[in-house]
Amino acid sequence: MKKFMKISLAGLCFVLPAFSQTPAPAPPAPAAPAPPQYGWKHHLVAGLTLTQVSFTDWVQGGDNALAYASTLDGKSVDDEEKSNWTLTYKFAFGQARLGSQGLRKTDDVIDAGVVYMLKIAEQLNPVASATFKSQFATGYTYDDAGNPTAVSKFFDPAYLTQSVGAGYQPLPELRTRLGVGLREILTNEFNRYADDPATMETEKNAVDGGIESVTNLDWKADDNILVTSQLELFGPFKHPDEIVVRNTTTFVGKVSKYITANFSLQLINEKNISPRTQVKESIALGLSYTLFE
Repeated sequence: MKKFMKISLAGLCFVLPAFSQTPAPAPPAPAAPAPPQYGWKHHLVAGLTLTQVSFTDWVQGGDNALAYASTLDGKSVDDEEKSNWTLTYKFAFGQARLGSQGLRKTDDVIDAGVVYMLKIAEQLNPVASATFKSQFATGYTYDDAGNPTAVSKFFDPAYLTQSVGAGYQPLPELRTRLGVGLREILTNEFNRYADDPATMETEKNAVDGGIESVTNLDWKADDNILVTSQLELFGPFKHPDEIVVRNTTTFVGKVSKYITANFSLQLINEKNISPRTQVKESIALGLSYTLFE
């Protein structure tokens, strides 16, 4: 028995070093992170809504109606390692006809902007921006008899804003910027948008320096629901108590691949144009097609 144990111990002494010299299998190497994708990316969506009602020998009464609205909403982003260019553009136009009143404009938007950001930190960075707002066609108001009075037209008025400041993005869905800027109002025939009632002369153009703040929300509440909102504030140095407020909030629900339901609410508070807050609300169900994504 002692002899057997001696032989076993001798065998172990011979075998163990051999096992100790066998290298353990190396763990799999971690996958290399994907390189960042730099360059331009484009997103463009076109929409169209149509509404038509026609009556023939309808004893319960009613007026024929026809309405349409078209939109083109896009964004182009050039994201580089040290900088970011973001271009946004929205165009909308719509008309409606009720009975024998003829076509009347229901929507008319030209809204474009560019923001340049220099990346020096993760969340807070210097930015420069410029925006342009106007419309395509002549706008009218109507009296009780249906007589039209023109109150605006293409590039009359036109709003341009340029600013420099800092941008902050605490969340991927939320970004805001604050800076010092110039706001220009250009008119030709309809001077009430730029005229200062405190002066004897009628000004066609107005230039105001002030503080500008713009906050954007792009939140995907669900797979088929997108909420977008933009809040623009401009406080002129001359009249710090007359802050210009513009807010547009849109809820887009995707019913199917090409059909969407939209709810939009726009608020404008600009005392030199109207003492009351202007409100525009729209609900639409129509076609939507993504041209670029």
